[in-house]
Amino acid sequence: MNELFRPRKLSALDAQYDAQRIAFAPVVFQCVRVAWKRGMLDALAGAAKAGLTTEDLVPIGRLSRYAVGVLMETALSAGVVSRDQDRWYLTKTGHFVVSDPLFRVNADFVHDVCYIGLADLEACLEQERPIGLRALGDWPTIYEGLSILPEPARKSWFDFDHYYSDSAFPDVLPHVLAHQPARLMDIGANTGKFSRMCLQQDPALHVTMLDLPVQLNVARQTLADAGVLDRATPYEIDLLDETAAFPGGQDVVWMSQFLCCFSEEKISSILARAAAALADGGRVLVLDTFWDRQQHEVAAYCLINTSPYFTALASGNSKMYESRAFIDCARRAGLQLADVRDGLGICHSLLSFVRA
Repeated sequence: MNELFRPRKLSALDAQYDAQRIAFAPVVFQCVRVAWKRGMLDALAGAAKAGLTTEDLVPIGRLSRYAVGVLMETALSAGVVSRDQDRWYLTKTGHFVVSDPLFRVNADFVHDVCYIGLADLEACLEQERPIGLRALGDWPTIYEGLSILPEPARKSWFDFDHYYSDSAFPDVLPHVLAHQPARLMDIGANTGKFSRMCLQQDPALHVTMLDLPVQLNVARQTLADAGVLDRATPYEIDLLDETAAFPGGQDVVWMSQFLCCFSEEKISSILARAAAALADGGRVLVLDTFWDRQQHEVAAYCLINTSPYFTALASGNSKMYESRAFIDCARRAGLQLADVRDGLGICHSLLSFVRA
């Protein structure tokens, strides 16, 4: 894991080229995205080794010959397509653009949720406030508005969130229920998907779901639809209110992709209240995506570059953390690390804490 992002040996010209790729990255993103969304890249995938001409792509993209040329030439410069004479072909990179769900959820999230708001990033960094959120709605943080975000931002946000979190849920569920807890508290229950899974897996379990009212409305419906709401207690709370205690007597306090939504000061406060809510022998389980615990740079790259979203739109003062940040916050909150499980889902780790 400590081998991530080691410096490469580059010539001066290669280094200059990399710098220009950064300068034009927003331009390349938009051109490739439009070519993809309008079906031209899919058409090239279907054409395989035969390729297609610009004229072939005009009716597919529903654009003029000029417009198709603009998009294809930028895609060429990005290595998404290649050209031989007058024919265009999809490259290996292009095949990942059209077929990899990771690209789809990341690209839609960046465009539909982040793109406009990131124009305010410098001011957000200076003030540590999500000023860019005004592109989507009038809330102090994005969390108050998640369930009522305008489309397509709402769909893209939840597709992004669920793609990452859902991949880990089946892997982590046995660890969560290993000691047959009677009471589990789901902090930041969101849509209630994990609470539903736990209740369906263990018919003796009771779950308390903590979140903002707008989110709990969705979670209630999720559990009601599954017929398990009778074993759940929705608990409305402002988790940023450090005087708001959590319901006690919990065998498991569960948080999934939740603490990364807050500053380290707030993380320590939440963990301290979680520790106080534990029954004797209880555990605090934290599932998250730590960039320093990734096996491959592609995962670490995606995680690190999600952090500016938290700055510009989510809260203004949170990010995708290294694992040691959570462990240090837990220690300050009176918890000690008992176990770490890596390789869950596509890029998750499970930190298990007990009272010190």
